Amino acid sequence: MSYFTEASSVETVNGRMGADTDPRLKQVMSSLVQHLHAFIKDVGLTQEEWEYGIGFLTRTGQMCSGERQEFILLSDTLGVSMLVDAINNRRPAGATENTVFGPFHVDDAPIRAMGDNISLDGKGESCLFEGRVLDLDGKPIAGATVDVWSDNADGFYDVQQPGIQPKWNNRGRFITGADGTYAFRGIKPVSYPIPDDGPVGQMLGHLGRHPYRPAHMHYLVTAPGYQKLVTHTFVGGDTYLTSDAVFGVKNTLVAPFDRVEGGQTLWHSPFDFTLVPL
Repeated sequence: MSYFTEASSVETVNGRMGADTDPRLKQVMSSLVQHLHAFIKDVGLTQEEWEYGIGFLTRTGQMCSGERQEFILLSDTLGVSMLVDAINNRRPAGATENTVFGPFHVDDAPIRAMGDNISLDGKGESCLFEGRVLDLDGKPIAGATVDVWSDNADGFYDVQQPGIQPKWNNRGRFITGADGTYAFRGIKPVSYPIPDDGPVGQMLGHLGRHPYRPAHMHYLVTAPGYQKLVTHTFVGGDTYLTSDAVFGVKNTLVAPFDRVEGGQTLWHSPFDFTLVPL
């Protein structure tokens, strides 16, 4: 066992782990120490920079609450959330791609009838969302739950504006029948900024980055015997498609949003979801 030196920092710290340490914990923590020490040596971190970093992380934790998770926001904006998602959701060709879950999902949204309107505040440009839930062979999946949520026309989710938006505004769950189809009416989503009044927003400002997400509809698609799908569909042509603050856009998830003349809604967005068996 050696004393700590600059040259032997990694070996000294990792050498203090006990012999009975869980193997996976040992692997993760050993690698973390190795890369963290390499980063500090690479940039020649100053004492003042270290103190600022500790203060930044402290402020990030202090910003967290039951309604807001600033550390997830930090993970999102550094691309960590998308990288973890990509590693854990590798799928075969033809399957719908995953993307980040986001902080605004609410469990147990009302189960609605096919074609119902989930927009309860009367704002925004109406849109019909419809498509099918399929397996890799293109066969319909019956009994799939399509859980959907989006912001309102002002760019806020209902949980961000309690008492202003109706509860369950722009949310709902739909259960597919034998043909695997889903359909609901909502609004054409709008782009919006992630919360930028805290440490993460200050970081983006210092880096010359904007806080905006391109317009999107969230989907959580589940069915017995199939992998869970967490994804979005994005509005094609959105200003922020190629600069999403949380790196969530994938080319295959950019959906059609077609203008409708003389229909029940102003827009129509068809999109099929293909699930992977367990």
